Amino acid sequence: MKKLGLVGGIGPASTLDYYKGITEGYRMRTASDNYPQMIIDSLNLAEMYAYVSNKQWDMFINRLVGSIKNLAAGGAEFAAMAANTAHIVFDEVNSQSPLPLISIVDETCKYAQSKNCKSVVIFGTAFTMSSGLYSNAFAKYGIDAFVPTADEQKAIHNIIFPNLQAGIVLPEDKRTILQIAKRMIAEKNADALVLGCTELPLIIQENDLDVLLLDTTQIHIDAILNYMLA
Repeated sequence: MKKLGLVGGIGPASTLDYYKGITEGYRMRTASDNYPQMIIDSLNLAEMYAYVSNKQWDMFINRLVGSIKNLAAGGAEFAAMAANTAHIVFDEVNSQSPLPLISIVDETCKYAQSKNCKSVVIFGTAFTMSSGLYSNAFAKYGIDAFVPTADEQKAIHNIIFPNLQAGIVLPEDKRTILQIAKRMIAEKNADALVLGCTELPLIIQENDLDVLLLDTTQIHIDAILNYMLA
């Protein structure tokens, strides 16, 4: 078993999901009462959000790399960043990382390809949707990817911050987000909806829509477990 270093705190609710998912997944796969070894470095969400909002990418990258170095110093053998938005700068962080990194974006694209997806809709923070992070990655796999309109991106972002980041799910937020999803899926004839923010599984569940949900959090967790147990 390899020891995981997890960059967490961005946001706190999804970090809890990672811890629970990795712990439960490890026990199921090993059919034992043992628990996986991992270290979590929980970053300050407000600080990291400010860096992204103000496009202070160098500061954002430095904090992520510093976090991974802390994890390496604590004995971690590989690492993962428990946030989609952090993957906007994955290449820059990876080039400076002292540890192998598991990418949530690459793993999601590979999973979509394994499910024969041809067209997907991307939901996430405004930063993630507008950056082309997933759209560009899916294009390399021959999969068309679509994002909502600018106004819809703003609406989704305002549901994620502050509510979902704090673990709060409001009925009116769910109605709004599902309305956007259903419109886009029908308009783009999409095979799947990518939950490209680690908080989105809190508000969109499998039975809410008639297409495949690509839960990037769970896909990432499965990839982490694969590496941990290889």
